[in-house]
Amino acid sequence: MRRFPGGSRARGPGGLRVLVLGGAGFIGRQAVRALREAGAAPIIGTRRASRERTQLGALVDDCAQRTLRLEDLNTPVRWAPHLEGVDAVLNCVGILRQVGRASYERVHHTAPAALAQACADRGLRLVQVSALGLDAPVRSRFLRSKRAGELALMASAADWYLVRPALLDGVAGFGADWIRRVAQWPLHLVPANAAGLLAPLDARDLGDALARLCLAPPAVSDDPRSRIYELGGSQLRTISEHLATMRNPDAVAPARVWRIPVLLARMASHVCDLLHATPFSFGHLELLQRDNLPAPNRIIELLGRAPRVVGPALEVTTSAAVLGPHSWRRAELNRPAWSKQSHP
Repeated sequence: MRRFPGGSRARGPGGLRVLVLGGAGFIGRQAVRALREAGAAPIIGTRRASRERTQLGALVDDCAQRTLRLEDLNTPVRWAPHLEGVDAVLNCVGILRQVGRASYERVHHTAPAALAQACADRGLRLVQVSALGLDAPVRSRFLRSKRAGELALMASAADWYLVRPALLDGVAGFGADWIRRVAQWPLHLVPANAAGLLAPLDARDLGDALARLCLAPPAVSDDPRSRIYELGGSQLRTISEHLATMRNPDAVAPARVWRIPVLLARMASHVCDLLHATPFSFGHLELLQRDNLPAPNRIIELLGRAPRVVGPALEVTTSAAVLGPHSWRRAELNRPAWSKQSHP
């Protein structure tokens, strides 16, 4: 069994039983993988268990599965049967757009609030995946519902941890795949006001960090801020710089950048929301207008190493060398040469 820094809560021959909500999704798959490597016994919570088992193959061969839909679980009583035989819960569920009963309010707020109460009643640890950038004034219902869910979690008596990851990169992620595809286009369309800095994070590192929190010993501090983990990579980039970084290095020429007028970009974001087209949304447009960075970045604290560098080459192995601490500051000497040439 792999031991995380600071010890482990894993117990028994099967290890800690962690219900991973959204365990078949982009983030959940990495958490399941990391939990298994740590000797835990993840239980995959998903909307369509039989179909997901076929798609995930060897990843879930020895994992139990439970079928559940967060939009229907808005009271602690309704959560009760899903928490039987569980030692901890990791909630990776999130929706980019509303479909039927799966509304932002139900999935991001009322269901997690009820889950937090149910976990408190049973003495279960609850690790909730949220998002960066919710403290600033926002208008997007997606972001407001995420913030409401955070507040409900923090007001509960559960043994909770809140994780706010930066922009993620990895295999088979809707947004990550789209960014990699768009990066290869000869023209990059970027909102004119998208000047905020990002700290892209490899999804495998997030999975490792989430497993660490699920298995860590009980917190010793009563300060709620110690239970909030903002996580990101070590490279700071604007969205334009990130697209340029993710471009195939063998490309004949760097992509041209077209700065889309603010009003047009906002209209496009609403159209994408209405048509459920592309990962671009009004919420993302709001986040791109300002720095969306972890403050502080606690990724090394959890991993015991520096995070992977996010770039065009994407290794599929899960091993990584242990590196020394990375300086967390933006310095011109660390900025890639193309950042000054491509974006006047």
